[in-house]
Amino acid sequence: MPNATAPETIVRAACPHDCPDTCALLVTVRNGVAVSVRGDPEHPTTHGALCTKVSRYTERTYHPDRLLHPLKRSGPKGSGQFVQVGWDEALDDIAARLRTIAARDPQAIVPYSYAGTMGLVQSESVAARFFHQLGASRLDRTICSAAGGAGLGTVLGGKVGMDVEQFEHSRLILIWGSNSITSNLHFWTYAQRAKRAGAKLVCIDPWRNDTAEKCHEHVQLRPGTDAALAYALMHELITHDWLDHDYIGRHTLGFDALRERALQWPPQRAASLCGVPAEQIRALARDYGTTKPAAIRVNYGLQRVRGGGNAARAIACLPALVGAWRDAAGGLLMSASSHFAVNGKALERPDLLAGRMPRTINMVTIGDDLLRDSSAAFGPKIEALIVYNSNPVAVAPESAKVAQGFAREDLFTVVLEHFQTDTADYADYVLPATTQLEHLDVHKAYGHRYWLANNPAIAPLGEARPNSRIFRDLAARMGFTAPCFAETDAQIAAQAIAADARNGKIDFDTLREKGWMKLAVPDAPFAAGGFPTASGRCEFWSAGEQAAGRDPLPEVLLPYECAETAPELAARFPLAMISPPARNFLNSSFVNVTSLRQAEGEPLLLIHADDAAPRGIVDGAMVRCFNERGSYRCRSRISDRTRAGQVVAFGIWWRKLSPAGVNVNQLTHQHLTDLGAGPCFYDCLVEVAPADTDAA
Repeated sequence: MPNATAPETIVRAACPHDCPDTCALLVTVRNGVAVSVRGDPEHPTTHGALCTKVSRYTERTYHPDRLLHPLKRSGPKGSGQFVQVGWDEALDDIAARLRTIAARDPQAIVPYSYAGTMGLVQSESVAARFFHQLGASRLDRTICSAAGGAGLGTVLGGKVGMDVEQFEHSRLILIWGSNSITSNLHFWTYAQRAKRAGAKLVCIDPWRNDTAEKCHEHVQLRPGTDAALAYALMHELITHDWLDHDYIGRHTLGFDALRERALQWPPQRAASLCGVPAEQIRALARDYGTTKPAAIRVNYGLQRVRGGGNAARAIACLPALVGAWRDAAGGLLMSASSHFAVNGKALERPDLLAGRMPRTINMVTIGDDLLRDSSAAFGPKIEALIVYNSNPVAVAPESAKVAQGFAREDLFTVVLEHFQTDTADYADYVLPATTQLEHLDVHKAYGHRYWLANNPAIAPLGEARPNSRIFRDLAARMGFTAPCFAETDAQIAAQAIAADARNGKIDFDTLREKGWMKLAVPDAPFAAGGFPTASGRCEFWSAGEQAAGRDPLPEVLLPYECAETAPELAARFPLAMISPPARNFLNSSFVNVTSLRQAEGEPLLLIHADDAAPRGIVDGAMVRCFNERGSYRCRSRISDRTRAGQVVAFGIWWRKLSPAGVNVNQLTHQHLTDLGAGPCFYDCLVEVAPADTDAA
């Protein structure tokens, strides 16, 4: 234990996790040991507060199960049996195996990563350079936000929007597809300030989550019907003339076409589809059309369905119709990431491909793709998988197929990790990676407008190494001599912020010292138009979508799995399942932190009394949730927080920490969204039965 009387050092850091808040951290270090992690009270959006998860970050860093040495598989795939080896042995063998495969076809090697860290250095800098030099398959990283981002881009020109700090001045806030108390805590602080000042808060979500409980109103629509609701709101705005005609005329494109389509969606039509009262839609439209400034906080839950991209498009049209963008406290925020000027080419160096055009594997379909043989259409069979910043066996859809693919004895798998996750159990080599407290990084945000620096607070534990070093070491063994592989983490971080640093007259050294800096973006960026679209206008009608062979206007596309589109499937599996994140986890991170797992309890499924009674399900009983893809055991909670015909199964538990060794992704499918080729986690039909029955 550190000496309690020893001098303390405070180190400025940043939360690395996939969350819009990207908090500024202060790490207290004593005798080389991190003794606490707290929010920076001077950082405006963090304001000294952290979520329950990250406030336990020292517990995660010093976890007794932390991986601290390279491991080599000694048992069957999936057994989790390993022996400790040295770094040189591991890296030499990995490089030799990759060279052999690459000699046949480097596209047989696939990287698999996502946002285990959002840092620009430890995520896709040296790693991307390595795979580009190798000529490996590319990965389409779509598993979280691709559909919404693509939809937002067609209307606004990028992932741009309001400054989150301005929400406290809004008079009406629609919180659409978000449980902000769980997944966007610091936005919720601004919403609460607005509420105390008299603003009305409305939550639009299929279940009455913690945020809906605290709002003035809850619009509880069916999953996948958000675009229909948005069009019904437009219908009312148009028919009652709650429009800003001057803003529409000066700063939008395609209003006449949008008007024609919106008039096809009267509230009563949308009500029957969305499962909400028509009068509630009319009242919501009245509030939105007559309250200024009105703001919308959209999150990514609503876009994890077949029509998710078009739902984001439809919602993004609303602020321009009423001129909400004129006010800093009006408009919409889904993501602010495009406000940051990151030079991706400098970080990832696609020029190292030297004209080669490798195939692209979508991370959502990894279950199917690992089971494919070589073919002219697919390319070479996947022979090697390098996994970092992700846990696909737990988080990818249709996980029975994912696990089956990872279990292939002829698949060479390397996993960079902090813990022995579900995915690490299938690895041939597990390489110990540093946590955020042990390496250098730089972060942009997608929920606010601040750059943040992450300074290493402590030395790496055991033999853990940063991702950047691991890929540099592999590059050296592969004989890659490009000068970019010799760049330090600090040099790469400086490249990441170069454009914005010049604009803000600040360099990376200053950012490291201060900890954070705000972008020079106007409080009301689109008050006079100037959208980053091809036309410079808010594009209701998209020439780009038309050129791609898609509808130039937002579409209403219902889920793949619902009564309207798949009636025979719905007859067998009549319950729509959504799987929002458990409050104490972040995707599959923190599941193994004992205090957080104890707080969460066990995997739960909310079911309405009207659905529980005819199935013989009692509150607290173990149930089987199942469909054609598999079966999942969890504890039932009879609750009116979900609606009849819908169940809520909280994720994402590690499979090996779940009953029967599977999690909720046993039930989800690999179909892709309309835009962005993202996943459809909340587009899923199931049946539920008591766990002791054999119903199928």
